[in-house]
Amino acid sequence: MSGPRLSRRRCLEIGACGLVGLDLPLLTALRAAQRDAGSSLALRVGVQTLTRSASEASADGERANACVFIFLFGGPSHLDLFDLKPDAPLEVRGEFRPIATNVPGVQIGEHLPLVAAQMDKLCLVRSMSHGMNVHGPAASEVYSGRPYFGPPVTDQASPEDWPSLASLVARFGRPGDGIPHSVVLPWYSHFVGQDKRIAGQTGGRMGEEFDPFLVEGNPAAADFQVQGLSLPADVPAARFQRRRRLLDQLSENGRGIPQAAAAGPARLDRHYQTALDIIDGARAAQALDLEAEPPNVRERYGRTRFGQSLLLARRLIEAGVSLVTVNWDDDHKDDKVSPHWDTHVDNFPKLKDRLCPVFDRALAAFIEDLHDRGLLATTLVAALGEFGRTPRIGAVTQNGMTERTGRDHWPHAFTAVLAGGGVRGGQVYGSTNRTGGYVQDSPVSPADLAATVLEHLGVDPALEYDDRFLQIRQRVCEGRAIDFG
Repeated sequence: MSGPRLSRRRCLEIGACGLVGLDLPLLTALRAAQRDAGSSLALRVGVQTLTRSASEASADGERANACVFIFLFGGPSHLDLFDLKPDAPLEVRGEFRPIATNVPGVQIGEHLPLVAAQMDKLCLVRSMSHGMNVHGPAASEVYSGRPYFGPPVTDQASPEDWPSLASLVARFGRPGDGIPHSVVLPWYSHFVGQDKRIAGQTGGRMGEEFDPFLVEGNPAAADFQVQGLSLPADVPAARFQRRRRLLDQLSENGRGIPQAAAAGPARLDRHYQTALDIIDGARAAQALDLEAEPPNVRERYGRTRFGQSLLLARRLIEAGVSLVTVNWDDDHKDDKVSPHWDTHVDNFPKLKDRLCPVFDRALAAFIEDLHDRGLLATTLVAALGEFGRTPRIGAVTQNGMTERTGRDHWPHAFTAVLAGGGVRGGQVYGSTNRTGGYVQDSPVSPADLAATVLEHLGVDPALEYDDRFLQIRQRVCEGRAIDFG
C-alpha cells in the first residue's frame, strides 16, 4: 500500500463530514474552497467556459442533440386540447370548440391560441396508447418507456421501479463536459399527502447512483435559488478543502468510506466526480441563474412555475445538458380530487381558467424561443401526461370521485406534442376514432416514444444494465423509434 496511512479517527472524520451524496451544498463549498485557495484550474476552465458562448459552439457546428421532456402530471384531456371531436355527441365533445392553427387543416382547442400559432413547428402524435389507468404506474410507463411491472395498486415509487429516461441518459448519455447529462426540474412529481414521489422517475432497479440531477424549487419566486447553493455558516471554505484532501487520501489508499457513512462507494465516486466536473466547468451554475435573463424574456414565458421552468430548461440546453425533464407544477397541488391536470371535477373551467393559459403561454414562448435561437433543429421537445381523459364526460373508469362535470383517467388514446429534433412540424401523426377513445391508426406506445428520444440523443437501445430487482441484464429500451416519414 502506497501513501500515508489514515487512522480510524481520520476515516470517521470523513464520514462525519457530510461527503456522502455530494449534493449542491458540497459543490458550492468546494467551489468556494477552490476560489479561496486560488485554484488555477477552476479559474482557467471557468474563463474558457464564459468566453465561449453557446451560440459560438452552435456556429461551429458543435451543437449536440438535446431533448426537453415535458411531463404534464395528472393526465391532460386530449379531447379538449389537441384531439377535439366537434361532430361527436355533446357528452363526448364537451364545451370547447376547435380553432384553426397556422397550418391549414389542423385544428386544436380554442384555449390554446398561442400554441396554435406555432403549429408549423409542432407534430401532434394523436395515437399514444397503453393500458394502465392508475397515475403512478401510468407515469412510470411514460417516464421509463416500460410496461409497469406490477399490479395497479399504488402511485408511489419503489426500489423495483424501471429506470426513467432521465436516469438512462444520466448513465448512457454523451459526456457532460462539466455539466450533468440529465437534469430534472422543478421537482419530482408528487401527490400531496403521500410519503413518496410518483413512480418511475429515478434510477430504480438500475441504481440510485444514476438518478438525474434534481433542481428543486420555484423558479418563478423572486428569491429563487437552487437549494444548497450557499456555504453553511459554520463550515468555512478551508474546512471543506481539508475534507476534499482527506477523501482523496482515502481513495489513494483504497480504504473506502465506512459503510455507516456511505450509501456505497460507486454512488459516492459518481456523485463526487459530478461535483468536481460542475465546479471545474462552471456552466451549470451560470445556466441556473435566471436573473441573467432580460425581464421581457421572463415575462414572455410567464412568471409561473411552469413558464420559468421552461426558460430554465432552455438555458440548460444552451449550456450543453442532454436531457431536461420539466415536471408540471402549479399552485393547486393541495386539491385532493383534481390536482394539476387530473380534472375529475369541473374539467372545463379548470382547463379554461387555470391550466390552459399557463401552458399555452409558456409552451408557445419556449418553442418560438428555441426556433429563434437556432436550437430547435437539434432539440427534441416532447410534452405529454401519463394518459388522457374519458371520452364520455362524467364516466367513471378508475376514480369513484369523478363527478358529472369531470373526465376520469383514459390511457387507451391520448396525444403527445413533439417539436424539433428533426421532426417535421405542421403535421398530425396517427388518429383516434370518432369519440377519441381508441387509436385508429399508427399506434405509439411509451416504449416507442422512449426509443425516439434515446435515438435522438445517441443512446443505443440495445445497451444493457444490471437489473438489481430481477438479477438479470436488461436492455435500455424495447421500443421502436417513431418513423415520421
